[in-house]
Amino acid sequence: MRKVALLLIVLLGVAHFAAVSRCDDDVTEEKEETNEEDSDDEESDDEGDGDTEVKEENGVLIINDKNYDSFIEGKDTVLVEFYAPWCGHCKQFAPEYEKIAKTLNENDPSIPVAKVDATIATDLASRFEVSGYPTIKILKKGEPVDYDGERTEKAIVEKVKEVAHPDWKPPPEATLVLTKDNFDETVNNADIILVEFYAPWCGHCKRLAPEYEKAAKELSQRSPPIPLAKVDATVENDIASRFGVTGYPTLKIFRKGKVFDYNGPREKYGIVDYMAEQAGPPSKQVQAVKQVQELLKDGDDAVIVGVFSSEDYAAYEIYIEACNALREDFTFRHTFSSEVAKLVKASPGQIVIVHPEKFRSKYEPVSNTLTLKDSTSVSEVQDFFKKHVIPLVGHRKPSNDAKRYTKRPLVVVYYGVDFSFDYRKATQFWRSKVLEVAKDFPEYTFAIADEEDYADELKSLGLSDSGEEVNVGILADGGKKFAMEPEEFDSEVLKDFVIAFKKGKLKPIIKSQPVPKSNKGPVKVVVGKTFDEIIMNTQKDVLIEFYAPWCGHCKKMEPDYLALGKKYKGEKNLVIAKMDATANDVPNESYKVEGFPTIYFAPSNSKQSPIKFEGGDRTLEGLSKFLEKHATKLSQTRDEL
Repeated sequence: MRKVALLLIVLLGVAHFAAVSRCDDDVTEEKEETNEEDSDDEESDDEGDGDTEVKEENGVLIINDKNYDSFIEGKDTVLVEFYAPWCGHCKQFAPEYEKIAKTLNENDPSIPVAKVDATIATDLASRFEVSGYPTIKILKKGEPVDYDGERTEKAIVEKVKEVAHPDWKPPPEATLVLTKDNFDETVNNADIILVEFYAPWCGHCKRLAPEYEKAAKELSQRSPPIPLAKVDATVENDIASRFGVTGYPTLKIFRKGKVFDYNGPREKYGIVDYMAEQAGPPSKQVQAVKQVQELLKDGDDAVIVGVFSSEDYAAYEIYIEACNALREDFTFRHTFSSEVAKLVKASPGQIVIVHPEKFRSKYEPVSNTLTLKDSTSVSEVQDFFKKHVIPLVGHRKPSNDAKRYTKRPLVVVYYGVDFSFDYRKATQFWRSKVLEVAKDFPEYTFAIADEEDYADELKSLGLSDSGEEVNVGILADGGKKFAMEPEEFDSEVLKDFVIAFKKGKLKPIIKSQPVPKSNKGPVKVVVGKTFDEIIMNTQKDVLIEFYAPWCGHCKKMEPDYLALGKKYKGEKNLVIAKMDATANDVPNESYKVEGFPTIYFAPSNSKQSPIKFEGGDRTLEGLSKFLEKHATKLSQTRDEL
């Protein structure tokens, strides 16, 4: 027993010693971990002190907003990749970029290769106008040289070495620079030229610049070349005013001095394709009768055909000139074929507009014809196109809305419009009801529209839940809208509605927030129902901001706009106002809101011609300067205020 007790005592002693040792080890580990954490914290603190140290990763230098300026100073040539960590193309390119770094580091002299996480170094990405990943720039003495070649080691190294050569100079701009000294001569002699009117401070202009230059370079290599030019509108004020330039950038096409609006894309490939199309003839030649027959049988738009004996015919030149100005809105065709002329029942020197079969009716002629004479002007031809291009009751669609149905008042009949074989009969049934009314109101435009295509418009008219198969709305001048009370549709019901509109017996539908109970603040709140009362008041000048609650630019401007209201609060004949354009209708088409914030100055003596604020300076000073420039009712000078 005594031996067993002794053994137990020994075992307990060993266990206690082991436990103590283990505790000491744990404490030591904890202390080590604590020291490591402290060390990490110190490192973090060091990093937080500036983040100016340039680190290296597999031969590639890592630069950011804080260390860029010190890094680039004194360097002749640097290759930089702007990337995003989540970008698949960037991940695929990473191994190749590391090879490039190795090659250029071994070059004599070595050429630094760097990368920028554009999702973190946002200031740097913005400075170099980075809009996609990866974006590769070659910096020559700090100035960027765009690289848009192959993403291979061979191609990139070759280009970087070329730029790094002591004798390298940037290639001259492909974009022509126009001033008062060469503008008229250049545009008057060009068969076609695209001109950009820009302002140096304009952000949109800066974003367009590299795309515009790339397009200019590619189009200059075409045969024949299509020139692109630019005008600094802040310097060449007279030229900008002559062509009605009020915003930046504004692009215009010139053909032998005659100006046309540019309605194309604003990136390289879009500009190239659009201008290549514009450089071609505005009318396509039709040689076979079958081509016209197919258009008349299955087409959705009017068929316009000019009939001539040859291209040397004087009437042909008038036709082509008229087509050029409207090539965006119409599809033009011409023919020298007697067979085609016979089909459209026209003689040489005549223009014919024929509507597709599905849009014909007993209330309108099958075709309309204009005979061209020596005295016929281009504007007369264009007026002929515009007058006859839509049928008595056409099909309004999102694809043709802006080109065909801008005239007001517009009477729209909404239902399930479908001209496919199975549904054509039902579609034409309701259309025939509309035709019976449209024939008696030639001063109005009538159209049918598919209810799904215009679901939002129906909602704004309060008709989305009407329960009726057919609904009707009238879109009137000044952005006003009128809805027909839901009831079973018939010609007589439609006629009564149109007559009531004509006599002014209908009340417009206006989406509006509640009218504020108190509106005595320095910035007046405008809602749909009070727009005319406040904005269109001819006794007062009004500065109105249209904003969206979620808009970051609007939020940023808010303190300055409030300060502006306080600054001019003593002016009895001046109103500083704002309106949530997402919750209210703007019941006047002169005040177009296409982005946020949109600011207009509505002078007391010109309410239908408001002045849009185009400047980039939305500070108190910038807004004050704009307001005082256009004010008609200001009682105090700026210094007094």
